[in-house]
Amino acid sequence: MTQDSLEVLLQRWQSGEWDVAQLESVLRKSFETTSITSEVQIDIDRERRCGYPEVVYGPGKSPEAIRDVFRVQLAAGQNSLATRVTPDQAQFVIDQFPAAKYNPVARTLTQFNSPPKPRGRVIVVSAGTSDRPIAEEAVETSRWMGCEADLVLDVGVAGPHRLIAQRDRLAKGDAIVVVAGMEGALPSVVAGWVSVPVIAVPTSVGYGANLGGFAPLLGMLNSCAANVAVVNIDAGFKGGYLASLIARQSRQEGPDV
Repeated sequence: MTQDSLEVLLQRWQSGEWDVAQLESVLRKSFETTSITSEVQIDIDRERRCGYPEVVYGPGKSPEAIRDVFRVQLAAGQNSLATRVTPDQAQFVIDQFPAAKYNPVARTLTQFNSPPKPRGRVIVVSAGTSDRPIAEEAVETSRWMGCEADLVLDVGVAGPHRLIAQRDRLAKGDAIVVVAGMEGALPSVVAGWVSVPVIAVPTSVGYGANLGGFAPLLGMLNSCAANVAVVNIDAGFKGGYLASLIARQSRQEGPDV
């Protein structure tokens, strides 16, 4: 519930149009926080509190559960995003919601009831082609949140000239997501070229001493670049989400429509 709509309700009560019982009934429904499906409890109030609806994490959920979430969010006028979705899960939902879009590389499923007003630009940088699924997850998240998103692929530190050639694209970002495995050096290098926050996403890509992503995670946490922040291993969604919050706030011009 917005402040404006609350004022309207109170004005109806104050004018005598509604009695206390009517006002209480409407307020209870307005502040309802969850809608229960057969398998999950959906936090319908999250968009009001946090700016964006609840996002579905696909692993372990039945296709029916994802469908139920999309159905309830659609009825509430909200946009839907599910991550780490299998092709079978995606096809089941798309069969019932043809407007939903599946990115098989990112493993994301999106459905827009009302696309947010575009604002802010996120640049997602991938160190290697093997990091692309995580990078694309960040891109899809940013676009779902209403940001323009540009994907820069395969510019890892083994070929430093490749990154320098992308400096003009990097300069257009309000926030940058850098996705890297192996030793995880790329975020520090990117951060040294830009004046915006860099969200580092370590990936599990690498040989044995990569330790499933712990090596790049520790390297990124120990970055000497002051504008680097780090999210969890393979967390493209979290990287894209944080970068988009930053990018949209940096271009704040008034309330969304």
